[in-house]
Amino acid sequence: MKKMLLIMNPVAGQKRVARHLADILVEFGQAGYDIITHMTLSPGDAVQAAQRWAGQMDLVVCAGGDGTLNETITGVLRAGAQTPIGYIPAGTTNDFATSLGLSGNPLQAARDILQGEPVIYDVGRFGDRYFSYVASFGAFTRSSYAVPQNIKNALGHTAYILSGISELSQIRKEHIRMEIDGDILEDDFLFGAICNSTSIGGILKLDPKQVDLRDGLFEILLVRSARNLAEISECIQAVQSQEYNCEMITFRSAKHVTIYADPEMPWTLDGEREDGHAQVEVENLHQAVRLIRRKDAPDA
Repeated sequence: MKKMLLIMNPVAGQKRVARHLADILVEFGQAGYDIITHMTLSPGDAVQAAQRWAGQMDLVVCAGGDGTLNETITGVLRAGAQTPIGYIPAGTTNDFATSLGLSGNPLQAARDILQGEPVIYDVGRFGDRYFSYVASFGAFTRSSYAVPQNIKNALGHTAYILSGISELSQIRKEHIRMEIDGDILEDDFLFGAICNSTSIGGILKLDPKQVDLRDGLFEILLVRSARNLAEISECIQAVQSQEYNCEMITFRSAKHVTIYADPEMPWTLDGEREDGHAQVEVENLHQAVRLIRRKDAPDA
């Protein structure tokens, strides 16, 4: 029989995927898979499970949120395995699943994995950590990791919105110097994202026509501190129209970024906290991971 590792975060989202566990196991079992099921117990648990088992598997399936997917991908990469990864999105926001066009119904997502095909996607490396879709700093990034799981489960995506609003009074500008594929950019920024996704925090959307998850390039979005009210208005209009051509916003693509910042400034990688760095290298690992996508899904 084919071998499969199922890594599940039982408390992700509103515990929705846990209610479908038996049906999901039946689907994969009927498809001929001998299944090892691993329930995550703590941060880093999915990394260890994937790193231990991925090289022995024909398929690794992750059921959880963006953070669980991040850990699963990290474990597969550390194992040096080329095992395809199926994703059953069951988190609160599911940014990366939105970019991939995956079903929000756990059982349908499982069926889509069985009927889908592996596609090679880029992955980001941030220092010695990996991220599947975004490394960000500044405004609203704290919301993704600071909201307690029980509040996420009770309020869903609204919890992120409310937490983000509560951060408004705490927003401060961060002085950042970036070397972007050899070009120097230095200024005070309210927000920054190095991403490979069309959705960030379920709030900010990038134009899918400008984002290719397999081209070896990140999309970099930086929001500078406003100098006057006119710039703020122009920035809001640019974000709403997804045409980032105003004075406050820098939007470009790049493969490699070196960042110099306050070492006390925290980052967020795929919704999970990352400590600050005085200097950090961020690199696009071109076509580093095989993710299963529906055969009829739009190209991403």
